[in-house]
Amino acid sequence: MIAALRQTTFTSLETLRQAIGERISAYNAAPFQKRPGSRAGVFTTEEQPLLHRLPAVRFEVSTWVRGRRVARDGHVTWARNHYSVPWTHAGEHVDLRLTATTLEVWSADSRLASHQLLAATAVNRYSTREADLPAGGAWRAWDPGRVRAWANRIGEATATVVERIFASVPVAEQGIDPALAVLRLSRRYSATRLEAAARIGLDSVGSPRYAHLQPILATGRDRAGDRSVASAEDPGTGFVRGASYYGGDQL
Repeated sequence: MIAALRQTTFTSLETLRQAIGERISAYNAAPFQKRPGSRAGVFTTEEQPLLHRLPAVRFEVSTWVRGRRVARDGHVTWARNHYSVPWTHAGEHVDLRLTATTLEVWSADSRLASHQLLAATAVNRYSTREADLPAGGAWRAWDPGRVRAWANRIGEATATVVERIFASVPVAEQGIDPALAVLRLSRRYSATRLEAAARIGLDSVGSPRYAHLQPILATGRDRAGDRSVASAEDPGTGFVRGASYYGGDQL
């Protein structure tokens, strides 16, 4: 092809392409030397009938993330956001297939869900498909109002802890997970004990969180009160001997 056109001068890319196309067509139409037919004839009779249309969706390079756990609320977390999965798969481990625009949830060879990726600037947002929810929509996403309502049901100190968590973050949604971590302590230790621990935590930390309250509950300080304060104020324990014991009354 290059040899046949080497002496020709082209003034535009379009004329070059046209000349190459004509040479290729002539080359494909030329008969074979050792068998009947031509390359164009073989393509028309043998290869062309087997061709299919290109996929309607363009191919996208993807990345796989293995072993992500579906939360009890039927969502899987990726990049600080949450994407729904059919609720019957809650608690299972799934794989994520990520492209520049989509997130797919897979279990073995089955695709469970497909979502448009939320914006990279989004934090703690939910992409929820109605079909993934249990019948009657029994589940609904957590929001600051729902979190505060739970805290208020436990007690005033707990509500204060949660309010300070929300006040410490630039976006309210960023406080949902830390607040829920605190509130879920009531399921393990009871609401009464969490309220007592919250009072102790507020006395020592401006904005107590799970890391402050869980040790109080684990060690039982909430049941006995904060003994550290009492011991600091009243160090007078043990035996105290008067001056007479050391002969001080003889001086």
